[in-house]
Amino acid sequence: MIDARGYSCPTPVVMVQKAVKDGGPSKLEVAVDNQCSVENVTRFARNAGYQVKVVDFEGDFKLLLSK
Repeated sequence: MIDARGYSCPTPVVMVQKAVKDGGPSKLEVAVDNQCSVENVTRFARNAGYQVKVVDFEGDFKLLLSK
């Protein structure tokens, strides 16, 4: 799980890029706390071949990435 809460873009995207580059996991969870990060991480993940499900937890978001 990547906890990117408290970071503004592009840091959450860079964190996900590093995780994908280091191991290319088939599933990955990412926690963020702003809509901009949701959009940017989702865009990157889809371009990297992942399906993305976004779950909203009262202002925080969990992105579930899977291949």
